[in-house]
Amino acid sequence: MASALFTDRLHLRWWRASDAEPHRELWTERDPRSLRLIDGDGRPTVEDLRKQQSVEARSGLTLYAVERRVGADFIGYCGLIVGQASAEEPEIAYEFARRIHGNGYATEAARIVVAEAAATGRRRLWATVREWNAPSIRVLEKVGFYDSGRITPDSERGNSIWMTVDLTAGIL
Repeated sequence: MASALFTDRLHLRWWRASDAEPHRELWTERDPRSLRLIDGDGRPTVEDLRKQQSVEARSGLTLYAVERRVGADFIGYCGLIVGQASAEEPEIAYEFARRIHGNGYATEAARIVVAEAAATGRRRLWATVREWNAPSIRVLEKVGFYDSGRITPDSERGNSIWMTVDLTAGIL
């Protein structure tokens, strides 16, 4: 995948050391039912971001830091990961600061990541989303994902719905 992607309003780029702090802030904003990975060591650390980039380099996938082109402020991340899927049919992942929710940034970022995945020759993408996360489901549907019928049960945090998109269907 490309080292950077651009839309009219967004710049999706590789991570910088300065992203560790705002990345941690995203994790503190998560719904209490979400997995929280913050620990006493203040994760994610700069070293965690470096390890992530190393994994991405080996898999050919990228989870981009996202900033607005005007102001260049870090607002979240979006990209492809192995996650619960595979490098050939990866999972899209994204998370954005609450202060910018409702402005279409997640959809805009997801749309360009899906287009980039199609350009690499991938045929299918996956997404796992908690069934209670209606805004995230709407973002996925706007960029062509649909419910695959597969569910991963989780009575504690809520079931995960597996959504998918066929990149050969010409939806982009």
